[in-house]
Amino acid sequence: MGTHVIKMPDIGEGIAEVELAQWHVKVGDLVVEDQVLADVMTDKAMVDIPSPVHGKVLSLGGQPGEVMAVGSILISIEVEGAGNLKASDQLVKEPAPIKEAAPAAVAPKVEAAPVLESKPVAACRPAPQAPVARDADERPLASPAVRKHALDLGIQLRLVQGSGPAGRILHEDLDAYLAQGTQNARSGSAPSGYAERHDEEQIPVIGMRRKIAQRMQEATQRAAHFSYVEEIDVTAVEELRAHLNEKYGATRGKLTLLPFLVRALVVALRDFPQINARYDDEAQVITRHGAVHVGVATQSDVGLMVPVVRHAEARSLWDSAAEIARLATAARSGKAARDELSGSTITLTSLGALGGIVSTPVLNLPEVAIVGVNKIVERPMVIKGQIVVRKMMNLSSSFDHRVVDGMDAALFIQAIRGLLEQPASLFVE
Repeated sequence: MGTHVIKMPDIGEGIAEVELAQWHVKVGDLVVEDQVLADVMTDKAMVDIPSPVHGKVLSLGGQPGEVMAVGSILISIEVEGAGNLKASDQLVKEPAPIKEAAPAAVAPKVEAAPVLESKPVAACRPAPQAPVARDADERPLASPAVRKHALDLGIQLRLVQGSGPAGRILHEDLDAYLAQGTQNARSGSAPSGYAERHDEEQIPVIGMRRKIAQRMQEATQRAAHFSYVEEIDVTAVEELRAHLNEKYGATRGKLTLLPFLVRALVVALRDFPQINARYDDEAQVITRHGAVHVGVATQSDVGLMVPVVRHAEARSLWDSAAEIARLATAARSGKAARDELSGSTITLTSLGALGGIVSTPVLNLPEVAIVGVNKIVERPMVIKGQIVVRKMMNLSSSFDHRVVDGMDAALFIQAIRGLLEQPASLFVE
């Protein structure tokens, strides 16, 4: 038997060190070729580290949250044959096997299921458990197969205690949860929602969550934020969208409101080039861009990501729609490339149906503007002395006051409003 050492790879772009975000294996696990061993975090994206060999994990080279140099030993695997451990590597002190890490703030990519779940249920069935209290929006660690199993059984995963690495929920945890429910039913008892709780949980801020925290803090400290909110009557553009979907949806794909918003940004920015800009405050240089590269803020399992629709000025509605959908899928699955997550000149952010009435979005530095979309609601409006029901939506947008004057920001949003309320003007050249 030999040892195969996997070192922290050179991910490119001159990066000398990366953060270890998540282990998908532990010491003693059997792994197969192409199985994801770990996630590492660069300044721009999460990167999978797959196994190039079959074998057994001997040691792990760091804890989640640790910053590791490129070329340092990431993991050692026992393999058939001689392995690749060189004499120079043997001089490097191998790290001791680490204990199972505490639950990390970064959720795993759902396609990377650890080998542990292939163990026979009888060999590692946990004891019956009481429901776990998690926040309603917290996404517990579980593989796609476990999530489907829970859905079939009608079990909410946030109530299940996980016995796998980092609290990952396994199939046998679902069995244990069901067994506990049966036991409570027989005894006539059930966990009380009014019982005192004294538990605490410490969540390490690592990986994507740490990057998001750093960027948000930097943005609020460096830029002079100001926000501007305007309501827009989107009745006409929604009617146009419904008509286009009915006529072309089967052949060209369905349109959401986002492609119309992207088009409105493109047209409005022609008159406001100072808003389609990036500000290098260290060099004291503002770069105005002719190309409109729209960042579309997207929520993923690992946090907020901003994939970029490049050259939106050259895209049709359906082209924009397809690209937005493709990038959102890539971001949510952790497959977005680094160049797909950088280079935006203005950002569009939307919480969809949860968009609320008003928001104050934080700038995506070094950009100087971000346009926030709130939810659409039907409201009575007075038009020409008559009360009519209209579909209304607020745009809550933020700007960098160091670069964008308040009047220019207001006029820019008013231009978007005019384009959306008279949607034919979106296509008049």
